[in-house]
Amino acid sequence: MTFDDGPDETWTPEILDILSKYHVPAAFFVVGLQAEKNLPILKREFKEGHEIGNHTFTHRNIAKVSEERASIELKLTRILIESITGHSTILFRAPYNADSEPSTMEEIIPVALARQQNYLDIGENIDPEDWQEGITSTEIVRRVLNAVKEQRGNIILLHDAGGETRQATVDALPVIINTLQKQGYSFTNLSTLLGKNRDELMPPLPGGSGYYLMQFNLVLATIVYWLSNFFYSLFIVFIILGLIRLLTMIVLMLRERRKEKKLLLDEREIIGHPLVSIIVPAYNEEVNVVASIKNLLNQNYPNFNIIFVDDGSNDTTFQKISDEFGNHSTVKSFTKPNGGKASALNFGIAQTNAGYVVCIDADTKLYPDAVSKLMVHFLHPNAARNVGAVAGNVKVGNEVNLLTKWQAIEYTTSQNFDRRAYASINAITVVPGAIGAFKKEAIDEAGGFTTDTLAEDCDLTVRILRAGYVIENENRAVAITEAPEKTKQFIKQRSRWSFGVMQTFWKHRDTLFNKDYKGLGLWAMPNIFIFQFIIPFFSPLADLLMLFGLFSGNAAKIAIYYTIFMLVDVSISVIAFIFEKEKPGKLLWIIPQRFAYRWIMYVVLFKSLLKAIKGELQQWGVLKRTGNVKEIKPDLVAL
Repeated sequence: MTFDDGPDETWTPEILDILSKYHVPAAFFVVGLQAEKNLPILKREFKEGHEIGNHTFTHRNIAKVSEERASIELKLTRILIESITGHSTILFRAPYNADSEPSTMEEIIPVALARQQNYLDIGENIDPEDWQEGITSTEIVRRVLNAVKEQRGNIILLHDAGGETRQATVDALPVIINTLQKQGYSFTNLSTLLGKNRDELMPPLPGGSGYYLMQFNLVLATIVYWLSNFFYSLFIVFIILGLIRLLTMIVLMLRERRKEKKLLLDEREIIGHPLVSIIVPAYNEEVNVVASIKNLLNQNYPNFNIIFVDDGSNDTTFQKISDEFGNHSTVKSFTKPNGGKASALNFGIAQTNAGYVVCIDADTKLYPDAVSKLMVHFLHPNAARNVGAVAGNVKVGNEVNLLTKWQAIEYTTSQNFDRRAYASINAITVVPGAIGAFKKEAIDEAGGFTTDTLAEDCDLTVRILRAGYVIENENRAVAITEAPEKTKQFIKQRSRWSFGVMQTFWKHRDTLFNKDYKGLGLWAMPNIFIFQFIIPFFSPLADLLMLFGLFSGNAAKIAIYYTIFMLVDVSISVIAFIFEKEKPGKLLWIIPQRFAYRWIMYVVLFKSLLKAIKGELQQWGVLKRTGNVKEIKPDLVAL
């Protein structure tokens, strides 16, 4: 009894179990690539007394490749067998041309090449062609028994791998064995058939340097095997987690949308219009700052002022504000020594007696109704009680190249999909620095903006949640911001963000899986841990293994799983674009984004991790501004 093309992780163990049950020996002609992926099964074949032969490394037709290629195919598989079993092999069977009585050149050439390398070519007499698509176990049994009855020979060829399924072979095997044994036949191994013992067909390796080299090969092959299986399993786990997250987020997001439609928070129904201060911290923002303040003056909320805080800029930022708005009744401008964004925000908040503040970045421009849309969550009769903050909707306003287009996709996805879902369970972890409204009382109770993280907006948001406040989302409050247009600037910005989120996560690690913090502890923090740290950390290796796998005989299988992984990833953005009513043409950039952009983000993550490990700190810097953010018409309102 002989089996070709294995070992296979599914079918070979089942075949070994059947052979063990009926005490039948067999010879397995293994393909190197298959054996490399299933080292324990190859070990089991040898341990259970079966003979192992060489079936080439990649299952190529030896008659159609060069002599050098054929030699390499045989050598690689032999070395693998030696490394795993401690025994070599002189048994060989040629893929595609295994007839025991070769008559054509394609059948003769493999025999001649094998003999040159001292192999014994093992043919077959009985081939039921169990590899045929759609063949049944009954047909396999019929063909084998008929061949035995007609006395065609005594070597049966079956397959334990090499196709989508070998179920018919597995089902036929016990029937063949049982029927032939009842008819008086006995099953033997090749060594007995040839009047030899197994060590003659599979000679043990000699000691000395060659032995230690084989041991090194064994260690190397084992490491590769377990690493490959580990990352393969990890990849499957990531897909499952991604699907669970996707489905959960869709449910939460739809629930939030229904809640929004039910409440119908219209800013025209606001009760009273208490003073709102718009806090604008700035550091070296001379390019955008005047245009940004002019834009803010177009807000349709009837009772607001603007507090501009220059955080020790070393350019003309403060001078330009002073020249342009020095005597403006709505704009109050201050300058202070450089202390970071959190320091500037706290300073600005301290300068107002307003009960509510809206914090924005100096490069940001708001739709005219943005403040009104934010304030409706505090002041509308149907608004939730105890609202501490409201997150606005940030969009990229300078889609001038591929990098900024990719960022626009990311912003739309995170704002419209993620944050909306998180709002459903009061688990928003970032009220964005570009646009966010706060009840001043909530800021004070949470301890204000702190300087011990670089993600001061994320840290404050989490502390407000921990203080028991509700944080809501308002997608209609739109802010347009300038995204980095060059890769170096983008990496600098995202490294600061990533490092800041790491700091915030570590600072609030006690909330992780803590049911006392509800959505924050049971959903938001685990999401940060798994989807912002764990999965991105391993994803580059998964990408590389996917690339290597395409050239190692696993292309079809890997492509299926990778496609599923990508579809899960892409579907979130597609859903977000549909609900945001963004131009569908932008979705064309999703596929290249998921490849090139992902690798840029990997660089960001590992730079941040390295800084965290080293204990280094980063400072609040500023990107070189271009002023390419599109202008917003004063009469424009969000739909």
